[in-house]
Amino acid sequence: MQRILIVEDNWELNKGICYILEKEGYAVNAAHSIEEAKEVYLQNEVRLVLLDVNLPDGEGFSFCVWVKERHNIPVLFLTARDMEEDALLGYELGADDYVTKPFSMKILLKKIDVILKRSGDAGSRPWYDGFLKIDPAKARVEVNGQECAVTPTEFRLLQEFITHGGQLLTYDVLLERLWDSGGQFVDKHALAVNVNRLRRKIEDEEHKYISNVYGMGYQWLD
Repeated sequence: MQRILIVEDNWELNKGICYILEKEGYAVNAAHSIEEAKEVYLQNEVRLVLLDVNLPDGEGFSFCVWVKERHNIPVLFLTARDMEEDALLGYELGADDYVTKPFSMKILLKKIDVILKRSGDAGSRPWYDGFLKIDPAKARVEVNGQECAVTPTEFRLLQEFITHGGQLLTYDVLLERLWDSGGQFVDKHALAVNVNRLRRKIEDEEHKYISNVYGMGYQWLD
């Protein structure tokens, strides 16, 4: 049974989401502050976090960073804040989606289902070729035996590439899988910036991994 942590300070909304998710067969834990969420997270094997931005002891963005530093699990923001800057910040910190209140519970359930399927077993095994090592379980990358610091977005790009090694991943497919927004908040230029930054970190003259298929997308040279 997949466990979801709901971090929402509105007690009625939190209770309502928990009730519906339990009816759908999920295990749930509720938290109403960042500190409470940390305690619950450390005591349970959480597969996804539903996270409010405005919390009594800080912004959910900081908890998102805290989670991503420990495990590469999905984070879905639930918030009344609809500023584009907030959405962009959430995605940059590694959020998988951003839902503005009020929201449809049916749509939320569908998003949860899609995110959990996308973050399941595919791409969960370590990838290693003697030079580059990618460990999805630990969200760790090593280049020539040395740990390589990558952003959450860069790591999710790596996961998509190694999961679909040899396949052409179009711009639209990558944008949809990485940000689950059909490119609404992130354009092709931002994608290219992330890919180029990642290539500089993991490639050298003898080791090339990412091919740019002009006008179409990217391919992992498996």
